Amino acid sequence: MGWPRLSTVKSFHVGPVEVGSDRLTIIAGPCLAESLELCQQIAEEMAGHCEDLGFNYIFKASVDKANRSSGSAKRGLGFEVGLQTLDHIKAQFSVPVTTDIHTAEQAAEVAEHVDLLQIPAFLCRQTDLLLAASATGKPVNVKKGQFLAPWDTKNIVDKLSAAGANGQMLTERGTSFGYNTLIVDMPGLEIMRSFGVPVCFDATHSAQRPGAAGTSTGGVRESIPAMTRAAVAVGIDALFLEVHPDPENAWSDAATQWPLDQARELLTVVRDIRLATQRI
Repeated sequence: MGWPRLSTVKSFHVGPVEVGSDRLTIIAGPCLAESLELCQQIAEEMAGHCEDLGFNYIFKASVDKANRSSGSAKRGLGFEVGLQTLDHIKAQFSVPVTTDIHTAEQAAEVAEHVDLLQIPAFLCRQTDLLLAASATGKPVNVKKGQFLAPWDTKNIVDKLSAAGANGQMLTERGTSFGYNTLIVDMPGLEIMRSFGVPVCFDATHSAQRPGAAGTSTGGVRESIPAMTRAAVAVGIDALFLEVHPDPENAWSDAATQWPLDQARELLTVVRDIRLATQRI
């Protein structure tokens, strides 16, 4: 079965950022919008790193974690407060923002505040959710379900295309491999990209061990740099990172958020790999 690598994909704009161009896009922020102050700190530092290193930047934070392992886990500051936080970040730092939606009813409201709608991996096959996101006129980023093969994502692309989505992207975030374990099929990045849409690699969620901590998700943070280097070498259009100044005390995904004070070092390696592979 042959999957030819496309030299070009159908790019789209997220605010002023063109995703799918020669310029790599970094989508980064905390897993959860814990406070305005935290989001401001992360957005300021990440925007600065991306500007210095020649990357596009989109700020990401979830406003409501509706898929926590435990019913008692923190879900956020509240839906409305979370959206207001994204409004502040967008206005203060002049960067596009994104967050995830979990129901079709949320799509229109959230689209008034963000530049890119994110579909969670567990919900990537929910047709009504995909249609509602497309109907907003905002571009849509779909996380590939942990249960899907790379070639199965063509059905997602077809659904969004038929619904007239104003730009779409697929994100790899690991595939289930037995209990509590994820693997990343690096050739799968090229397979998904062969469907003509930009492809993003979610380095931090790919390091997760779902449910491995009992009432929360575990993970192997130290595997993030290796997977990131591999994905960038294969060729991606965007890199997704959850970053936090104090990962161990983060409200969500404490095991896999990347330390904010190590973000520039990681992104510098990403830049160097891109420069090297562009010469091949």
